[in-house]
Amino acid sequence: MKTVIQRVQYARVTVDGAVRGEIEKGLLALVGIEDSDGREDIEWLAGKICSLRIFDDEKGVMNRSVKEAGGDILVISQFTLHASTKKGNRPSYIRAAKPEIAVPVYESFCDEVGLRLGHPVQTGVFGADMKVELLNDGPVTIVMDTKNKT
Repeated sequence: MKTVIQRVQYARVTVDGAVRGEIEKGLLALVGIEDSDGREDIEWLAGKICSLRIFDDEKGVMNRSVKEAGGDILVISQFTLHASTKKGNRPSYIRAAKPEIAVPVYESFCDEVGLRLGHPVQTGVFGADMKVELLNDGPVTIVMDTKNKT
Protein backbone atom coordinates (compact mmCIF):
# COMPACT_ATOMS: atom_id res chain seq x y z
CA MET A 1 0.00 0.00 0.00
CA LYS A 2 1.17 3.47 -0.84
CA THR A 3 -0.14 6.60 0.78
CA VAL A 4 0.26 10.33 0.63
CA ILE A 5 -0.73 11.91 3.93
CA GLN A 6 -1.37 15.61 4.31
CA ARG A 7 -2.00 17.47 7.54
CA VAL A 8 -5.00 19.66 6.78
CA GLN A 9 -7.06 22.44 8.29
CA TYR A 10 -9.98 20.97 6.34
CA ALA A 11 -10.63 18.51 3.52
CA ARG A 12 -13.71 17.39 1.65
CA VAL A 13 -14.52 15.06 -1.20
CA THR A 14 -17.47 15.44 -3.54
CA VAL A 15 -18.98 13.05 -6.06
CA ASP A 16 -21.44 14.40 -8.64
CA GLY A 17 -21.57 17.70 -6.72
CA ALA A 18 -22.55 16.06 -3.39
CA VAL A 19 -20.23 16.06 -0.39
CA ARG A 20 -19.40 12.43 0.50
CA GLY A 21 -16.74 12.98 3.16
CA GLU A 22 -15.56 16.04 5.06
CA ILE A 23 -13.25 16.81 7.97
CA GLU A 24 -11.88 19.83 9.75
CA LYS A 25 -8.44 19.60 11.40
CA GLY A 26 -6.80 16.25 10.70
CA LEU A 27 -5.27 14.13 7.98
CA LEU A 28 -6.13 13.51 4.35
CA ALA A 29 -4.82 10.09 3.32
CA LEU A 30 -4.68 9.17 -0.37
CA VAL A 31 -4.26 5.39 -0.54
CA GLY A 32 -3.20 3.13 -3.42
CA ILE A 33 -3.55 -0.66 -3.18
CA GLU A 34 -1.60 -3.45 -4.92
CA ASP A 35 -2.60 -7.10 -5.40
CA SER A 36 -0.07 -8.21 -2.79
CA ASP A 37 -1.41 -5.94 -0.02
CA GLY A 38 -2.98 -7.73 2.92
CA ARG A 39 -3.68 -7.65 6.65
CA GLU A 40 -0.06 -6.94 7.62
CA ASP A 41 0.04 -3.90 5.30
CA ILE A 42 -3.31 -2.64 6.62
CA GLU A 43 -2.26 -2.91 10.27
CA TRP A 44 1.19 -1.37 9.76
CA LEU A 45 -0.07 1.58 7.72
CA ALA A 46 -3.10 2.27 9.94
CA GLY A 47 -0.85 2.23 13.00
CA LYS A 48 1.67 4.55 11.37
CA ILE A 49 -0.94 7.07 10.22
CA CYS A 50 -2.66 7.25 13.60
CA SER A 51 0.65 7.50 15.50
CA LEU A 52 2.56 10.01 13.37
CA ARG A 53 3.52 12.91 15.62
CA ILE A 54 2.92 15.73 13.15
CA PHE A 55 0.57 17.99 15.11
CA ASP A 56 1.85 20.82 17.28
CA ASP A 57 1.99 20.55 21.05
CA GLU A 58 1.62 23.56 23.39
CA LYS A 59 5.19 24.63 22.52
CA GLY A 60 4.54 24.59 18.77
CA VAL A 61 6.61 21.43 18.24
CA MET A 62 5.25 18.62 16.07
CA ASN A 63 4.85 16.14 18.91
CA ARG A 64 1.19 14.99 18.84
CA SER A 65 -0.63 12.38 16.80
CA VAL A 66 -3.91 13.06 15.03
CA LYS A 67 -5.73 11.27 17.85
CA GLU A 68 -3.96 13.32 20.55
CA ALA A 69 -4.76 16.50 18.62
CA GLY A 70 -8.46 15.59 18.39
CA GLY A 71 -8.35 15.43 14.60
CA ASP A 72 -10.19 13.40 12.00
CA ILE A 73 -9.05 11.42 8.97
CA LEU A 74 -10.41 11.44 5.41
CA VAL A 75 -9.31 8.38 3.40
CA ILE A 76 -9.51 8.51 -0.40
CA SER A 77 -8.70 5.57 -2.69
CA GLN A 78 -6.24 6.57 -5.40
CA PHE A 79 -4.95 3.90 -7.78
CA THR A 80 -2.79 6.46 -9.59
CA LEU A 81 -0.28 6.31 -6.70
CA HIS A 82 0.95 3.10 -8.37
CA ALA A 83 1.61 4.80 -11.71
CA SER A 84 4.74 3.68 -13.50
CA THR A 85 6.30 6.36 -15.67
CA LYS A 86 9.42 4.46 -16.72
CA LYS A 87 8.43 4.11 -20.37
CA GLY A 88 6.94 6.79 -22.56
CA ASN A 89 4.61 9.52 -21.40
CA ARG A 90 1.48 7.52 -20.66
CA PRO A 91 1.58 6.13 -17.10
CA SER A 92 0.97 2.43 -16.58
CA TYR A 93 -1.22 1.37 -13.67
CA ILE A 94 -0.51 -2.35 -13.92
CA ARG A 95 0.62 -2.52 -10.26
CA ALA A 96 -2.67 -1.11 -8.97
CA ALA A 97 -5.07 -3.78 -7.71
CA LYS A 98 -8.29 -4.40 -9.60
CA PRO A 99 -11.49 -3.45 -7.73
CA GLU A 100 -12.32 -7.04 -6.70
CA ILE A 101 -9.08 -7.08 -4.68
CA ALA A 102 -8.75 -3.39 -3.83
CA VAL A 103 -12.25 -2.72 -2.45
CA PRO A 104 -12.10 -5.25 0.44
CA VAL A 105 -8.56 -4.11 1.34
CA TYR A 106 -9.61 -0.44 1.22
CA GLU A 107 -12.68 -1.09 3.38
CA SER A 108 -10.63 -3.09 5.91
CA PHE A 109 -8.04 -0.32 5.98
CA CYS A 110 -10.70 2.34 6.67
CA ASP A 111 -12.14 0.16 9.46
CA GLU A 112 -8.70 -0.38 11.01
CA VAL A 113 -7.85 3.33 10.91
CA GLY A 114 -11.22 4.10 12.52
CA LEU A 115 -10.58 1.57 15.28
CA ARG A 116 -7.17 3.05 16.05
CA LEU A 117 -8.46 6.62 15.82
CA GLY A 118 -11.41 5.89 18.10
CA HIS A 119 -14.13 6.87 15.64
CA PRO A 120 -14.99 6.16 11.98
CA VAL A 121 -13.03 7.85 9.22
CA GLN A 122 -14.60 9.84 6.42
CA THR A 123 -14.25 8.42 2.90
CA GLY A 124 -14.96 9.11 -0.72
CA VAL A 125 -16.54 6.60 -3.12
CA PHE A 126 -14.20 3.89 -4.41
CA GLY A 127 -13.72 4.17 -8.18
CA ALA A 128 -15.80 7.32 -8.54
CA ASP A 129 -14.75 10.56 -10.22
CA MET A 130 -14.03 12.48 -7.01
CA LYS A 131 -13.19 16.11 -6.45
CA VAL A 132 -10.95 16.60 -3.42
CA GLU A 133 -10.59 20.00 -1.80
CA LEU A 134 -8.15 20.69 1.04
CA LEU A 135 -6.17 23.28 2.87
CA ASN A 136 -2.76 21.77 3.63
CA ASP A 137 -1.56 22.86 7.05
CA GLY A 138 2.14 23.59 7.27
CA PRO A 139 2.45 22.33 4.60
CA VAL A 140 2.99 18.87 5.99
CA THR A 141 2.96 16.07 3.41
CA ILE A 142 4.35 12.57 4.00
CA VAL A 143 4.63 9.64 1.58
CA MET A 144 4.70 6.05 2.88
CA ASP A 145 4.85 2.65 1.22
CA THR A 146 4.32 -0.59 3.15
CA LYS A 147 6.86 -2.24 0.84
CA ASN A 148 9.53 0.10 2.27
CA LYS A 149 8.96 -0.33 6.01
CA THR A 150 12.61 -0.52 6.94
